Amino acid sequence: MRQMAVWIDHDEAKIFHVEAETFDETTVHAPNHHVHRHPKDQETRIHEHPDDEHRFFRAIAGALAGADQVLLMGPSVTKLHFLRYAQRHDAILEPRIVGVETADHPTDRQLVAHVRQYFHNAAPRRDTAP
Repeated sequence: MRQMAVWIDHDEAKIFHVEAETFDETTVHAPNHHVHRHPKDQETRIHEHPDDEHRFFRAIAGALAGADQVLLMGPSVTKLHFLRYAQRHDAILEPRIVGVETADHPTDRQLVAHVRQYFHNAAPRRDTAP
């Protein structure tokens, strides 16, 4: 069974495939913000392109292809936005998301230890039978 975890915020998603003794990590970066300057007030405003979040989530979903179970983690609402994206746009991925947890900014080692605990030492999660 291929179990993966995603730690996500508005800037990046770290995707971990964790096994008993090893893990690998892939990072997907969010599209760059577009900076607009208003000439009169010299105020800098950061605007996202309307499709930036959709492209970001599509790239994450692609990196999760082949996962049997996925744990979503992150410090704020981006993980919930990704879950909503999967519910609306990825009928294959959505039922494989077995958990959503709030996690601030753990180190990679802390995150991997938590993922091992979550998948290997805890009670079974949401049914993901094909």
